[in-house]
Amino acid sequence: MPSADSDGVPRSHLHPPGAPATPAVIRAVALERTYSAGDVLVHALRGVSFTVERGEYVAIMGASGSGKSTLMNILGCLDQPTRGRYELLGRDVSRLPDDALAEVRNRTIGFVFQSFNLLPRTSAVENVELPLLYGDLPARAQRERALAALAQVGLAGREASTPAQLSGGQQQRVAIARALVNDPELILADEPTGNLDSRTSEDILALVGDFHRRGMTIVLVTHEADVARHAERIVVMRDGEIVEDRRTRAPRLAEPRPA
Repeated sequence: MPSADSDGVPRSHLHPPGAPATPAVIRAVALERTYSAGDVLVHALRGVSFTVERGEYVAIMGASGSGKSTLMNILGCLDQPTRGRYELLGRDVSRLPDDALAEVRNRTIGFVFQSFNLLPRTSAVENVELPLLYGDLPARAQRERALAALAQVGLAGREASTPAQLSGGQQQRVAIARALVNDPELILADEPTGNLDSRTSEDILALVGDFHRRGMTIVLVTHEADVARHAERIVVMRDGEIVEDRRTRAPRLAEPRPA
């Protein structure tokens, strides 16, 4: 019988025989998340296990209450599982203290949210610079990287605009530039088109797809099938469990990044 870690998860499930030498970006094993709502114990996740390799584009689907947002919070190191194990790039981050989790989030993960989460009185370039403030780059280098990120998302010339001066689609492009500016290993997009019209949504999804084709690993949460179809793999959740995991096309796996 295989030995188990402190969570009771068999170690053979964490690194199965024949697994790639390069660690997966995401390896979730038997994740559970419970919390109290008054006198009721809510089981938001019930033994969720799955892996995302480098360069994959995965959509996580499910209705409200399916557990997809809870799972996204754990994958983004915004929350921790009650039980189970989460490895990010081969490192167990399941029980890290808050300051270590904050460092992992800033250096490894780029976030794109439905509501954009831009500072309203701050210019586009200053919004994009925000993740760089926690690093050791000099101010000039920070500005250069932020300008380059804005150019990548098609916003060259709008660097000085505040969110109020930009359309919804342009605001989401600023948010994507901010997610990319630290050159993260993983992009987590939570309903990134939820506040956009259909035409603008397609533009944003085309931009996300372009970054995937360049080798970025992307996990996108959505309740819309039209959005999920842009991914190469769809994971469906219901009642805190994965009920379906299917590929829509062959994966385009990225080469390992240089150390």
